[in-house]
Amino acid sequence: ILTIYGSFFQCVGKVFIPGLPAPSLTMSNQMPRPSTPLDSVSTPSKPLNKHLGPLEEGVLLSPVPELRDSAKLHDSTYVEDCTFQQLGTFIHALRDPVHNRITLELSNNTMVRVTIPEIATSELVKRCLQGVKAILPKEIAVQMLVKWYNAYNAPGGPSYHSEWNLFVTCLMNMMGYNTERLSWTRNLDLEGSLSPVIAPKKARPSETGSDEDWEYLLSSDYHRNFESHPVAKALRLDPLEVLAPKDDFSQSLSLDSSTLLFTHIPAIFFVLHLIYEELKLNSLMGEGIRSLVVLLVQLARDLKLEAYIDYYYRDYPALVKTSRQTCIIDQVQTGFMHHPTFFSAEPPSIFQWLSSCLKGEAVQPYPYLSRICERSKLVVLSVALYILGDESAVSNEASHYLYKITSGNDALMPSYLYWLLLYSPLFYSFRHSTSVSSLAEKLVIWMTNVGFTLRDLESLPFGVALPIRDAIYYCREQPASDWPEAVCLLIGRQDLSKQACEGNLQKGKSVILSSDIPSGTESEEDEDGMNDMNEEVMSLIWSEDLRVQEVRRLLQSARPVRVNVVQMPEASDHEYIEEKENRLLQLCQRTMALPVGRGMFTLFSYHPVPTEQLPIPKLNLTGRAPPRNTTVDLNSGNIDVPPNMACWASFHNGVAAGLKIAPASQIDSAWIVYNKPKIAELANEYAGFLMALGLNGHLTKLATLNIHDYLTKGHEMTSIGLLLGVSAAKLGTMDMAITRLLSIHIPALLPPTSTELDVPHNVQVAAVIGIGLVYQGTAHRHTAEVLLAEIGRPPGPEMEYCTDRESYSLASGLALGMVCLGHGSNLIGMSDLNVPEQLYQYMVGGHRRFQAGMHREKHKSPSYQIKEGDTINVDVTCPGATLALAMIYLKTNNRSIADWLQAPDTMYLLDFVKPEFLLLRTLARCLILWDDILPNSKWVNSNVPQIIRENSISLHATELPSSEDLSLETLAQAHVYIIAGACLSLGFRFAGSENLAAFNCLYKYATDFLKCLSAPTASITGHYNLETCLSVLLLSLAMVMAGSGNLKVLQLCRFMHKKTGGEMNYGFHLAHHMALGLLFLGGGRYSLSTSNSSIAALLCALYPHFPVHSTDNRYHLQALRHLYVLAAEPRLLTPVDVDTNTPCYALIEVTYKGTQWYAEATEELMAPTLLPELHLLKQIRVKGPRYWELLIDLSKGTNHLKSILSKGGVLYVKLRAGQLSYKEDPMGWRSLLAQTVTHRNSEARAFKPEAISAFTSDPALFSFADYFCKPTVNMGQKQEILDLFSSILYECVTQENPEMLPTYIAIDQAVRRLERREMSETFELWQIKLVLEFFSSRSHQERMTRNPNRGLFMNSEFLPVMKCTIDNTLDQWLQAGGDVSLHSYLSGQPTEESQLSMLACFLIYHSVLTPGQLAAGGLEGSTNFSELLLKFKQLNMPVRALLRLAPLLLRNPQSMVL
Repeated sequence: ILTIYGSFFQCVGKVFIPGLPAPSLTMSNQMPRPSTPLDSVSTPSKPLNKHLGPLEEGVLLSPVPELRDSAKLHDSTYVEDCTFQQLGTFIHALRDPVHNRITLELSNNTMVRVTIPEIATSELVKRCLQGVKAILPKEIAVQMLVKWYNAYNAPGGPSYHSEWNLFVTCLMNMMGYNTERLSWTRNLDLEGSLSPVIAPKKARPSETGSDEDWEYLLSSDYHRNFESHPVAKALRLDPLEVLAPKDDFSQSLSLDSSTLLFTHIPAIFFVLHLIYEELKLNSLMGEGIRSLVVLLVQLARDLKLEAYIDYYYRDYPALVKTSRQTCIIDQVQTGFMHHPTFFSAEPPSIFQWLSSCLKGEAVQPYPYLSRICERSKLVVLSVALYILGDESAVSNEASHYLYKITSGNDALMPSYLYWLLLYSPLFYSFRHSTSVSSLAEKLVIWMTNVGFTLRDLESLPFGVALPIRDAIYYCREQPASDWPEAVCLLIGRQDLSKQACEGNLQKGKSVILSSDIPSGTESEEDEDGMNDMNEEVMSLIWSEDLRVQEVRRLLQSARPVRVNVVQMPEASDHEYIEEKENRLLQLCQRTMALPVGRGMFTLFSYHPVPTEQLPIPKLNLTGRAPPRNTTVDLNSGNIDVPPNMACWASFHNGVAAGLKIAPASQIDSAWIVYNKPKIAELANEYAGFLMALGLNGHLTKLATLNIHDYLTKGHEMTSIGLLLGVSAAKLGTMDMAITRLLSIHIPALLPPTSTELDVPHNVQVAAVIGIGLVYQGTAHRHTAEVLLAEIGRPPGPEMEYCTDRESYSLASGLALGMVCLGHGSNLIGMSDLNVPEQLYQYMVGGHRRFQAGMHREKHKSPSYQIKEGDTINVDVTCPGATLALAMIYLKTNNRSIADWLQAPDTMYLLDFVKPEFLLLRTLARCLILWDDILPNSKWVNSNVPQIIRENSISLHATELPSSEDLSLETLAQAHVYIIAGACLSLGFRFAGSENLAAFNCLYKYATDFLKCLSAPTASITGHYNLETCLSVLLLSLAMVMAGSGNLKVLQLCRFMHKKTGGEMNYGFHLAHHMALGLLFLGGGRYSLSTSNSSIAALLCALYPHFPVHSTDNRYHLQALRHLYVLAAEPRLLTPVDVDTNTPCYALIEVTYKGTQWYAEATEELMAPTLLPELHLLKQIRVKGPRYWELLIDLSKGTNHLKSILSKGGVLYVKLRAGQLSYKEDPMGWRSLLAQTVTHRNSEARAFKPEAISAFTSDPALFSFADYFCKPTVNMGQKQEILDLFSSILYECVTQENPEMLPTYIAIDQAVRRLERREMSETFELWQIKLVLEFFSSRSHQERMTRNPNRGLFMNSEFLPVMKCTIDNTLDQWLQAGGDVSLHSYLSGQPTEESQLSMLACFLIYHSVLTPGQLAAGGLEGSTNFSELLLKFKQLNMPVRALLRLAPLLLRNPQSMVL
């Protein structure tokens, strides 16, 4: 036996533990006999243990095992264990407590898990126990709990239903009642044996029965309910006379004042009353309230609290009239009772408190018990916030609207009264300072924070819930986009809650709107590497035509090309084959240029499966010749094919495939290595794949060991891809490990004494750019110093640094620009380097400066092949230096530096500058003077020096002017390159903006260049120069329209795609297809940014000197073309219907911030659409009327919108009731609401329940329409109810508050019950009263005037009709004899039983005061109406009540209401 002791070792109870020896156990005992609890518990000085505090734990131990759950006790082995076990076993320790379960560790190393019976299972009993425990002194509370626990867990304890009856009996016994003598407690059904605390059960007199049994039946609740049943009335059954039992009144019952709780009866009564008020706020606890009110009435009668008895009568007229028996408490005994200071003579009523708030009357703090009356607290504070407009109500715990009751805070009341007197004007003045929206928002957010959910709201009575529902309705109309998920669920915005829920997903689990193309089909389409695009979204963006299929056709490189050569009669077959192969070689120049564009088009569109290799589409360099479709191949040996021709094309193909992988994909180091091809020919593709993984951020997952492994192989392409990839992944981090990795490949960064490594030239170039990326924007001095020197690195002896020097110098310039990006003149600690002056010298030429630093030894001996002397070779250093200046002074608007870059304005000086460099200078100058760039041709032409403007050939000229002293060729070339440079800067300035003026300006110049190409003057300028400028123009156009898929630019690109002969080389094709890729960047999901970092990346990618053939890296490393990825950002906003989970159209309104060029402006766009750059925007709003409105406010920060865009741009939207999507109904003429506008009044009748599916997707509403709104044959009187339900349903779904449907129906049913005079309780009438008071409250009226366009929360016609019906019903009752009952009530006489219910309804509805309050108000002696009116005003009673009471009070039989 486990005996449980309190402090000072007082025994509380015992529990039998199977497996432990019991002293009295013998083999004959089939069942262990439980020990009896010790009833005489002496008072412990402190609680039993720390677990006894919170009652929910239910850890008081029982005198017996819980027989209901202990079937295992009957096992025979268990009895054997008990008998034969060593008596030395004892409990060694307790462990693993969970709720009411604990493990006992025994001394013989075995463990036993014990479940200790709960303290109570009924919610009502738990609440009452908690309340009583909170109010009693701790010692008494512990004794009370011990007694209850012993009674509750007596052998064969009570069932769930009789638990309350047992509790009442137990509690009343402890208060001093003799429950056997009290009629209603005697009749309580206790089901089963009573505990030793209660008097032993009476023996039955006989089996045959007696008169008492019949009387018991007649006085039972069942009989009473049956008498009032309509069936009894229909059968005209006479009510039976119930004789009062003799012993009830003959001898008065007295209380035993020596019992445990006698002195605390008032406190316990008050607490139980507060629990009664709390339970009223839960519509699921109706049965519990009815049980509790019987106990409360008994206590109120015995304590002679007339106000309370009257209060309970008004709530439950049918219940209260039945129990009459009182117990006498002597005056002497009353003196012993402890009356706490929080006890109030007037019963606290939560409904009355709310009613006073709504009417704007002063209110006293509402008493509440912490952790027990939580709903009361919540309702009081929410009304204080929303109705009284007091924002401080919810901000601090000690609100002055609540008065917290505990066993020891009697002294708190006076301070609260002081508060009340001091601040009473605040209590009912509606605060004008706060905006309505903020009150509603504050309320909803606060309620979510305290854990209030929709389920709690549904169980609140409808009148109490109305202010909260009103706030929710307001918030639903105008929510904030960044509210947490719980708030969105509470206000019923599934679109927002889903958005918030996806926002909480971890990074990487992004929402993928995948296209439903089945995988595994072997069609040719699937092999082109573009089959993972999201067709669903693209078909919404470009729904009018097939431009996406056209782009796919232009960019595919997996199928053989068509080689269409006509065989001339004079050509032999061998010559014809050669001609076809030469033609194929020309076409292959284009095919090899396609992958870069394809990578742009499919950017970040695919989430790979970790168990499969990434499919890389093959680069097909064969052809098919019509009409026989014969294969044409370059490997036949008939013509000379350049060696390694497809080497870089394969690299680009690998990058394009790798760039398909979205940054959010789940891939790891093992998967990257797993993709390594077995065949050596595919090594170039894998090198490109590695670079792509760096650009989308996945290469950081590759283990250092693997990186080392790849680099030691010495494969040039792999090294280039890997170095650029890891650098891009560590952009701007100054990561030391990567710096060391890159330094090995750059001789200038190695110590002077280090071993000379034979690093391939292109790898050095990649490493230099890598340094620029890793140190981007850091202005790191040592790096900048080395890079500055590297721009002018002279060629060394033994052919070192002699080939492709231009690309190395350019890379050093670009890297220097990146390191000092946008720092301008603020380069701290670099003044001694004279960076701008040095760069200027590199740009214009001059004497080479003496090489400083540790590498001067290397530059002492000159090159044996290249004789440059002491002067700088401008042809090598100029491009890098020019772009370095542009990037260092980017957007600084520094005029002095910009003037250095001005194009020469004399013929003499023009002869000294290569025309190509003029393009770079113009571009650099415009990027520095960023704010001066204007999107018009006037600004473009302003960059051209006067001498060129006056003497050059216009782009439209058809014949050549003649001039002797001017070189027309120089002027013409300078002209086109300067124009192209200005246009390229325009492209950078408006990149990704879709600016119409910039587009028109660039498009005009592009068409001019096209015409120029076919004009006779083209030979002067040079076809190559014009093609270069045209390619630059096309790229500029594509930058401005990036991601938009503009049709005019697409037509230009397609035109250029078809040009394959003549001057068209690999580089031009590369430029044209890059333009096409930019135009459809990421399948329309991405656009370009104009941040400094993006411009640096674009300068590397779109460098305006294009390779002549596929292996040409002399002027610019081809791998850098892919750095555009660093400038791409997701900007597509795709609305997704939350109900169907499919992308849809939605109207959005974008508001731009004001700038120096334009004021704040608003633009309407049809989403899915590309948004402008986020820093330019103020807010984005999803506009009605079709979808619920939604505001994304960017003034608070752009992070929320950025996270939406980065997760696929999915913005969940929800269709409003009765609306169709834009796809189904483009003009908005088919929506159901549009159809009913013409006949507004008849719409409710015209509303067919079948049409509800257009309004809502809620299955509950479908069922309601199905069961309650469909007419059937022979409806008769039901037709009226059916019409009413149909109109209510229509109202709820069109106003989009279907949650009000139960409220409408409850009001209607309550009013019908009142009309039939079947109201046994006035609960629903109170709710109707609160609803009416809410709509007439000042706060609600002010909200309506402030926001007149707001939808009606409840039908404006419904409530007045209901109010009128209630008024009429009560007035008819008053005229038909009710006035007699009312008079007898007011004068304190007993009232006729049949009138009690209607009388209570009248008193509640008209807010009639109790007879005691009326007498105190001195109304009895009034002689005329005006005197009454004056007195009524002081009593805060409504005039409508006065009109009905005046005839009785003035003794005037004539009613004043007809």
